[in-house]
Amino acid sequence: MALKATIYKADLQIADMDRNYYQEHALTIARHPSETDERVMIRVLAFALHADPALTYTKDLFDVDEPALWQKDLTGAIQTWIEVGQPDDKRLMKACGRSEHVFVYSYSATSHIWFKQLAGKVDRAKNLTIVNIPSEASQQLEKMAKRTMQLQCTIQDGQVWLTDGTETVLIEREILKGGK
Repeated sequence: MALKATIYKADLQIADMDRNYYQEHALTIARHPSETDERVMIRVLAFALHADPALTYTKDLFDVDEPALWQKDLTGAIQTWIEVGQPDDKRLMKACGRSEHVFVYSYSATSHIWFKQLAGKVDRAKNLTIVNIPSEASQQLEKMAKRTMQLQCTIQDGQVWLTDGTETVLIEREILKGGK
């Protein structure tokens, strides 16, 4: 019998002063049996950074043809494709062909090694942005993961603070490619 997803619920309040976006989102996140709490929280962070009423979680690990999140326009065309982890160059180039903007949020201690091997292969992808989340920050985010969460995210001058009311994590994003 196949293992089922674990459901996480998050009430996420976003104050993004860089984009003038102030909203609250009730998120339902399906955690794949092979997924870690750290990856779940990076997906929550990615949602906060790109928050929009049209941004949705996808089947992600349950369907290899879908990213972690995407935003489609009213015609069904993919505007934003968001990957989490260390996808390969073929997947990224395919995503760049299907979407207006592609973002990757890498969070492993080996991200720089992965990117060094990938950089030449994706250099021509002008709509690709790769962001590294320092592993110290992602590990702190992992500690916030609970089945039910109340989170506040503040974004100002490129800095991101995520808090659950008890712990606050400052996330310093490192742009490896692109720069949106």
